Amino acid sequence: MNNKTAILIFANSAEKETERKSFLSTEIFSALNNQTLKTVEKSGIKHFLFSEKEQVGNNFGERFSNAVETLFNKGFDNVITIGNDTPHLKVRHLLETETNLSSNDLVLGPSKDGGFYLMGIRKEHFNKKTFLKLPWQTNRLQKCITSISKSKNLEISFLEILNDIDKLEDIQFILDSFKRISTSILNLLKRYIISKKTFVFSTFFNIKKVFYSPNFNKGSPIIFA
Repeated sequence: MNNKTAILIFANSAEKETERKSFLSTEIFSALNNQTLKTVEKSGIKHFLFSEKEQVGNNFGERFSNAVETLFNKGFDNVITIGNDTPHLKVRHLLETETNLSSNDLVLGPSKDGGFYLMGIRKEHFNKKTFLKLPWQTNRLQKCITSISKSKNLEISFLEILNDIDKLEDIQFILDSFKRISTSILNLLKRYIISKKTFVFSTFFNIKKVFYSPNFNKGSPIIFA
């Protein structure tokens, strides 16, 4: 195994993530954080967690670029970056990336929203100025990185496409997929979706009951003699 490769887990604490993605609960993010850490530990690759406490910068692009730069400054030749919002991320994705970096300049794990859930990059191809200019957190990110890499004749290896969780609808996509997911997170996501649907149905039913009740009167109250 290449001891010159490091994994960067760029993920905030459950509490901080819940502030940013308020449609999810702290319990779900805690489970996702724990699963991500366990997956990385099983890979046997040296890893570093950068939560909001370790991140430095005024925006996502700066914080992410600074974190990658920090690991290269520690002497690593390759850095594999991941987040905490891809339930289908497996050990094999990490090991495949490590292997592919020996013959490719860049490895991307594309997400369905146009971003990526994983990126593996060699030190000689990391350009901080270019990184800072990328359209981070947009659906143009993946295409932009691919375009820049091709213009520089860099060899890119792509992993399978996975769903990350950036909005509520993503949870249903993940539940409907045929990919395996940990039982604990699967149950959490199922309960969460059911609770959301129950809330919406209950709210709709109560509104319907008020507006379609035979005793509903928009004017004065009904008086029975």
